Amino acid sequence: MTSLHLGYARVSTDPQSLDQQVDALLAAGVDERHVYSDKLSGTRTDRPGLTKLLDVAREGDTIVVVALDRLGRSMIHVIETIEDLQDRGIILRSLRENLDFSTPTGKMMASIFAAMADYERSLIKERAAAARAAASARGKQTGRPRSLTDDQVQLARRMHESGESVSTIGKALGVSRATVYRAVQQVAMAEVD
Repeated sequence: MTSLHLGYARVSTDPQSLDQQVDALLAAGVDERHVYSDKLSGTRTDRPGLTKLLDVAREGDTIVVVALDRLGRSMIHVIETIEDLQDRGIILRSLRENLDFSTPTGKMMASIFAAMADYERSLIKERAAAARAAASARGKQTGRPRSLTDDQVQLARRMHESGESVSTIGKALGVSRATVYRAVQQVAMAEVD
C-alpha cells in the first residue's frame, strides 16, 4: 500500500481563511484531496477535520501541518497527538518549526515534548491534590457533588431492607440504580466499622 502525504489546516473563526495554510501544504507535496481542515477555535475538543484525518492516517503515512499549534487546543494536547502519531508509526512534519519527526532531530524533539507532557501532567496532579487537601482541611466537599443527602441514604437503606427493588428506590429518589447500590453499600460498610 502506498503511503500518503496528508495535510491539516485550522483557523479559529469562520471569517478567517485557510488559503495560506492550504497553499503551504500543497507546496510541501500534499495532494489537495488529502487536506483536512477545521474552522474552529483551538480550545474546542470536537474538531471533525482533525478526527477524520487521524482516522484516515495509517502507519507509514506523513501528516504535514503548517505549525504544531494547529494540532491541539493546548501544548499538552499537541504533545499527546504527537505521541499518538508516533505510537501508530505515522510521520509528522511541521513546516514553521522545520521539524520532521522521522529524522534524528525530530525524534529528539518528540522525546523532549513527551518529557514536557509528563512534567505538565505531574504538575496538574500536584495542584489538584493540594487543592483537594486545602478544601478538605476547611471541611469543604471535594469532587463531584453527592447525589443523595445523608437522610436519603438512610431512606434508601430502609427501603432496601423492607424489600423494595433497587429500581423502585432509584425512581423514588430520582437517582440511578448504581447510586442506590453505592448508598446501600456505604451504609452497610459504615455499620461494620
